Amino acid sequence: MTRHKLCTHLLVISFCLLAFAANATTFTFTAIPDEDESRLVARFGAVADYLSEALGVEVNYIPVKSYAAAVTAFRNGQVQLAWFGGLSGVQARLQVPGSVALAQGYEDQFFKTYLIANTRTGLTRSKKFPAAIKGKTFTFGSKGSTSGRLMPEYYIREFFEQPPQRVFARVGFSGDHSMTIAQVQAGAFDVGAVNYLVWESELAAGKIDPQKVRVIWETPDYPDYQWTLRGDADKQFGADFTSKVKRALLEMNDPELLASFPRKSFVPAKNSDYTAIEETARAIQLIR
Repeated sequence: MTRHKLCTHLLVISFCLLAFAANATTFTFTAIPDEDESRLVARFGAVADYLSEALGVEVNYIPVKSYAAAVTAFRNGQVQLAWFGGLSGVQARLQVPGSVALAQGYEDQFFKTYLIANTRTGLTRSKKFPAAIKGKTFTFGSKGSTSGRLMPEYYIREFFEQPPQRVFARVGFSGDHSMTIAQVQAGAFDVGAVNYLVWESELAAGKIDPQKVRVIWETPDYPDYQWTLRGDADKQFGADFTSKVKRALLEMNDPELLASFPRKSFVPAKNSDYTAIEETARAIQLIR
């Protein structure tokens, strides 16, 4: 083989290897662990299959053990996309400049938290903030949860003008919404704060005993969950990749997939939608 032909041959091989490397790049995402892990694996495994087909690249879902771990994985570039809550999304975008909120569930535009109580407390549902929760035992969800910690703590502080640790006999953090419901229902805590969609979903599934636990108050609406993409996605996966991901998320319309969230549909989102969440987090010093 002549030197010219050898160079040409090597050049072709090099281009093939580069093309293979580009095609081998895996798009990876995660999600905050707000429910039982087995449900999340089933839900986001199906999302990975959908995105892989829609985007034409290999897509992997990586589960994490905590809200903080989801933010860390995003910050470190271990994942490019994440299904965050309002607070964790704000934290992630602050740590990775240029990152963008792409889509949110239709319901996430007007989300809310339920305060729930064990029926033995005698607390009943009211439109007014339940002053009688003072002195009870109380559990939040995850420390980084918008619906399970940020918003309920904000309203507790606003009403009592004291931090939760001075309002309640004991304060806990269950880790996720399903566990909050289970702990309050079992009487491990008198009162808890829970994502209203998880409550409604578990109630419909027969996992909640209305004789043991009930909703006593709900917060005003606020923006919550969203899909956030790293700002360097186009550089890593090609021009217009951000637009492709956003389109794929907004066109996710399989009834079973939507029901697993549960969401009616996904609608456009932008970073400024969560300004109020950031301001609230700064007000109670969850973001400094």
